[in-house]
Amino acid sequence: MKRIALVSMGAVSLLLVAAAPATVLTTAQPGLWEIERAGTPLKRSCVAQVAALAQLEHQRKSCTRVVIRDTAALATVHYTCPGGGFGESAMRLVTPRSLRVQTQGISDGAPFNYVFQARRVGDCPAH
Repeated sequence: MKRIALVSMGAVSLLLVAAAPATVLTTAQPGLWEIERAGTPLKRSCVAQVAALAQLEHQRKSCTRVVIRDTAALATVHYTCPGGGFGESAMRLVTPRSLRVQTQGISDGAPFNYVFQARRVGDCPAH
């Protein structure tokens, strides 16, 4: 009887995991992303975690990210960087391979606030 109860509990757990809703950070995939921002040259960035796109302003720094919200259409990520600098970004899922990101915060002691488009163009090149 205990064995049947354990098996059925395991099956229910698997169903709950399988039924978890898709979110921005689980739908969009890591890889090579093309970043387009008005007034700047097009650039490409290889990201291991999609949430890293939230800290474009501080992409070369080891920042700590906190996901505030992650729904099917919108993720909000706050981050802080050692030595100063922080930001908050709203990442809207346009398609599974396209994001619209509004980001703002402080970088090098000055405020920033801008919008950019990110489009996944493939896998990261092998080194």
